[in-house]
Amino acid sequence: MGRLFGTDGVRGVANVDLTAELALRLAETAVEVLTESRAAAADQADEPARRRPVVVVGRDTRPSGEFLDAAVVAGLASRGADVVRVGVVPTPAVAYIVGAIGADLGVMLSASHNPMPDNGIKLFAAGGHKLPDEVEDTIEARLKAPPAARPTGAAVGRVRDDPGYIAGIVDGYVRHLLATLPVRLDGLRVVVDCAQGAASELAPRVLREAGADVIALHAEGDGERINDGSGATHLDSLRAAVLAHGADVGIAHDGDADRCLAIDAAGEVVDGDQIMAVCALAMAERGELGGNRVVVTVMSNLGFRHAMREAGIETLVTPVGDRYVIAQMRRLGIALGGEQSGHIVFQRHATTGDGLLTALTLLGRMCETGQPLGELAKAMTRLPQVLVNVRGVDRGGVAGSAGVAAAVAAAEAELDGEGRVLLRPSGTEPLVRVMVEAPTDAQARAVADRLADVVQRELAIGT
Repeated sequence: MGRLFGTDGVRGVANVDLTAELALRLAETAVEVLTESRAAAADQADEPARRRPVVVVGRDTRPSGEFLDAAVVAGLASRGADVVRVGVVPTPAVAYIVGAIGADLGVMLSASHNPMPDNGIKLFAAGGHKLPDEVEDTIEARLKAPPAARPTGAAVGRVRDDPGYIAGIVDGYVRHLLATLPVRLDGLRVVVDCAQGAASELAPRVLREAGADVIALHAEGDGERINDGSGATHLDSLRAAVLAHGADVGIAHDGDADRCLAIDAAGEVVDGDQIMAVCALAMAERGELGGNRVVVTVMSNLGFRHAMREAGIETLVTPVGDRYVIAQMRRLGIALGGEQSGHIVFQRHATTGDGLLTALTLLGRMCETGQPLGELAKAMTRLPQVLVNVRGVDRGGVAGSAGVAAAVAAAEAELDGEGRVLLRPSGTEPLVRVMVEAPTDAQARAVADRLADVVQRELAIGT
């Protein structure tokens, strides 16, 4: 078995890979590790033991989230943690609430953009930051050990889920988002695709309170249809709605709303790289970029790096996964970073990718400048990029395959420095991603298809 934690928490088919038993034990173990860490820190500082841990638990709309929520809450409370159960909210709302109420841990139940049968568990440390790899490794190792003795009597945790209190702390998240806007969005017509997910109520509400004329799409919160032909990974219906309604812009979130992609008034996609380019130039103009540096992953388009170089902005590159982007940003004090997929982090306002915050920032820039999104997106020119997902292969065999290495070398020689090739095992799904950038779409497609065929042949399971 590989590492339990992927690039974005623990994820798999609910009730098969991610069972109630695993969710309960994972919650128990996370509290055990947290409690021991706090006790060790208190001893080292010669301070009295603190109150028992407080944990925030949220979920997206997937039906499996209901039983997984029950299992997680049971595991947490059985280990003496007090639980604040916030229900269906975006992932970044959980991260924000952890910091806002001074909680010790946050748990979000979501498989993000994955299809409905999947679910996942994401953990946030105090302050709303994702857990470091070494803490996840400690939790995973501890899962294999026998459970420790559980508390009894008044020492067991309590669960708080009263509607008035929860509504108040969620309202605080909304106020926080709205306070980031430089100007109101009055006069802007926006279609927002909520992917039937966690932002189905909050995304339209936030945009309306900001002044926009909002058309909500896939916003019934029907968890059985989460990400099904909608949201940030399926933009066709959003494009059609933008054109049909004569909207200024379309905004797409994924199932847990930590992503944001956009459609301009002409129906063209504006991806995460382009959104970051718009925001980076705006922040540099205001002196808010922090050392004139941004952080992206290896998947970001070369066109982004070229645009930043022309603007005098340095681009730092990390492996795929917003956790690695965020770690680099925190380490170096960088204000902006993100992924082409739409995970964008504004460190001044958030500890993780926040699709609602990204949408407000982009729309605010449109209103601030009076320019349509299509014009703003010209901040960078995208090099044609093709991504092929090769399924049914040994994703761990990429680095060790001589046949794959030879094919990659031949492709790079053909591109002759005017493009690039990237092969990457998925951190959340059983597949290998083949990405090719080239001067033309046709060349990028041809090279990507050839490489995908080699990967399929060389790494087929059972060969």
